[in-house]
Amino acid sequence: MTAQIERDLAAPADTGLAARYQQVRSTTLDLCRTLGAEDQVIQSMPDVSPTKWHLAHTTWFFEEFILAAHSPGYQRFHRGYAYLFNSYYNGIGRMHPRAQRGLLSRPTVTEINAYRAYVDEHMTDLLGDSGCADALRSLILLGTHHEQQHQELLLMDIKHVFSINPLLPAYHEAAPRQPGEARPLAFIEGETGVVETGCTDAGFCFDNERPRHRSYLQPHALADRLVTNGEYLAFIQDGGYRQPELWLSDGWSTVQQLCWTRPLYWNETLDGEFTLAGLQPLDPAAPVCHVSYYEADAYARWANARLPTETEWERLALRHGCDPNDGNFQDDGHLHPQPASGAAPAQLLGDVWEWTSSAYSGYPGYRPPQGAIGEYNGKFMCNQMVLRGGACVTPRDHIRASYRNFFYPDARWPFTGIRLARDTT
Repeated sequence: MTAQIERDLAAPADTGLAARYQQVRSTTLDLCRTLGAEDQVIQSMPDVSPTKWHLAHTTWFFEEFILAAHSPGYQRFHRGYAYLFNSYYNGIGRMHPRAQRGLLSRPTVTEINAYRAYVDEHMTDLLGDSGCADALRSLILLGTHHEQQHQELLLMDIKHVFSINPLLPAYHEAAPRQPGEARPLAFIEGETGVVETGCTDAGFCFDNERPRHRSYLQPHALADRLVTNGEYLAFIQDGGYRQPELWLSDGWSTVQQLCWTRPLYWNETLDGEFTLAGLQPLDPAAPVCHVSYYEADAYARWANARLPTETEWERLALRHGCDPNDGNFQDDGHLHPQPASGAAPAQLLGDVWEWTSSAYSGYPGYRPPQGAIGEYNGKFMCNQMVLRGGACVTPRDHIRASYRNFFYPDARWPFTGIRLARDTT
């Protein structure tokens, strides 16, 4: 473990690390509480992974990067798991093809849970070692945040799995909501001139949030809340999916090829949507969700606006002191976006990941960590777009203003939505 990795991962020694490890690992299992073994083996499309794969891969991360490398005498639970549950770390070795994860009936869910228990036992012993170096503790902390990312993915993926079932089953029960009315949309002036963005030295952040750097902002304003279902419905009814002048070339090609006419999970009559609580009435006041970057960009053009840059978004969040405690996150149990409430700007953290117009690339001076762990973020910095703010399936203590998520522009199965921006000159 090099000094560069320790610096880039930005995780000081934490006496509560063992408790955090146990809490994160327990939460992952709790998210599977309502699922049967049959639910956990299905892969409904190449981008979706079976639930049991998430359970195993997050365990593999701790086994591969920590126990096998830093715990003398550790014996792997099963040598074949190194191949089955490696995701994309070429520096580690070969991996089972992503699109074929749903073809594996074995190991069973029971066997994977035994694997988790085995690794947890050895990790608990390691965390109890007072001689555990700070650099290793940094890597363990990274592993817990990696698992929280997969908690979110687990919920995204099981939603897609259930959505293709004709019975439209519910992952959890949710109290019925009465459709609301959105408050009027307003715009908040952003900062102009030279600003600083990127993670500070305090606390944990991923390597792609650094280094902190300067950017120049032109006069602009950002919407004080997210775009709602009702507003997006007006775009559809105005022929938004039939007007090529609103769309980027790749976006229009995608709309034509895939026959998009509405957000993912909306029904054909545009009055209901599939949720983790099953089919529910469409709430016109709730944020529109499960739209691609192409759809977000087309909507913004239709609304005589644009999408914010990630720097504009981050500076607005920092300037207004956004607090994760005010957002709608996984911890709250809704697992669905909620209408805006509270002071403006609202919904900056939680509800839906917000598309920005910024391409995902390294900040000025960025260098990925050395070794296989450097594959975590750096090698994906091409052809993807940045999203900010977290979503209703994101753990609350996992998010911060500098967090940079990224997806391909045609992705719709994540909990993604829209905040508008405008130039003010």
